[in-house]
Amino acid sequence: MNFAHLIQTVSLYAIPVLLAITLHEAAHGYAAKHFGDNTAYQLGRVTLNPLPHIDPVGTILMPLMLYFATSGAFLFGYAKPVPVRFGNLRNPKRDMIWVALAGPGANFFQALVWGALLYLFKGMNIAEPFLIEMAQGGVLVNVVMAVFNLFPLPPLDGGRILVGLLPYRQAMLVSRVEPWGFFIVMALVLAGVVSNLWLRPLMALTFQLINLLLTPLAWLVG
Repeated sequence: MNFAHLIQTVSLYAIPVLLAITLHEAAHGYAAKHFGDNTAYQLGRVTLNPLPHIDPVGTILMPLMLYFATSGAFLFGYAKPVPVRFGNLRNPKRDMIWVALAGPGANFFQALVWGALLYLFKGMNIAEPFLIEMAQGGVLVNVVMAVFNLFPLPPLDGGRILVGLLPYRQAMLVSRVEPWGFFIVMALVLAGVVSNLWLRPLMALTFQLINLLLTPLAWLVG
């Protein structure tokens, strides 16, 4: 593995990734506080400081190991989950949907912002490759993070949304998967199921939606 290429990749993605995980987790904490649970706020997790959200293994060590092991073909990582006591929410079953949606929603918003920057760079005739590639990376990182986290299996955000939407009996059955959910998701990722049946189709739709929402800005700078 080319060490110089690694440094270049890290420098391009460092800011987008840190912003993506920080705002994702902070959004969960803010939404939980809004709906009645102050746990994350009291632990200092409703913050734009990335340090409280970084998991040494999931955010740093695992992505680097996978990068070297697969020559950059497969990357995966995670941040420290924001603690939420769903029983403290004013309406736990309903409000957990909004708390779960807040993280992917923050990522989708960031993808829009990075996409808008690309159009603004074009409008201002800024052709600096580093800035353009960073903005492109910002769009990609946030779309991947939003779509992946919406996979409908606990403990991912999509799993919590599914639990909130299902009738009580079915919701309880799905919630029982959570202790093994991470390992099931990893097995599905390695088998290519998540990528082929979930990530690629939904990412394509998300990119189309972003392009649609940014069409007025494209007209302005075009």
